[in-house]
Amino acid sequence: MDRNRVQLCVELVCQKGCTDVLETISALEQNRAVAEMHNLNSDEVQAVLTELKQIMAIYQG
Repeated sequence: MDRNRVQLCVELVCQKGCTDVLETISALEQNRAVAEMHNLNSDEVQAVLTELKQIMAIYQG
């Protein structure tokens, strides 16, 4: 797993704002394609999903 690619993808999604992050989480949970992750393998996509959920947990209390 390439942690640099995972981190870059997390940063790209987060730059779009909370609404887009939540939409991305939903899409990933439903196994839908997300443009920012077209070059990631399945383990990296799962790592991105985990990190996005952890980030949003901070904001959702």
